[in-house]
Amino acid sequence: MSLEQFFSTETNCDKKCFDSIETNINLTVPWFLMAAYAYYVEDDPILTDAQYDRLVHRMIDNWNKIEHRHKNLITLDALKAGTFIGKYPSIIAGAVKQVRNI
Repeated sequence: MSLEQFFSTETNCDKKCFDSIETNINLTVPWFLMAAYAYYVEDDPILTDAQYDRLVHRMIDNWNKIEHRHKNLITLDALKAGTFIGKYPSIIAGAVKQVRNI
């Protein structure tokens, strides 16, 4: 998929995520946790599959460069599997709600 095709089908959250992770690799952690929470807990995704895949690949490719206080909640195995069934920080539910209101 070309970037032009990606942006023609993206959601507002996709654009926010894309812009954030392109400029700050450390923001991949909260975006991943929010996306997983929205999908697995709320059953209401905030990212398209294409953006979620892009996020996961960016995290895998830059794993050793990422510094975030919640990185320890995520494993490379979970990223490679494309899933997260772990503990979410209490801040994530509120963050998802804020992202939905953007």
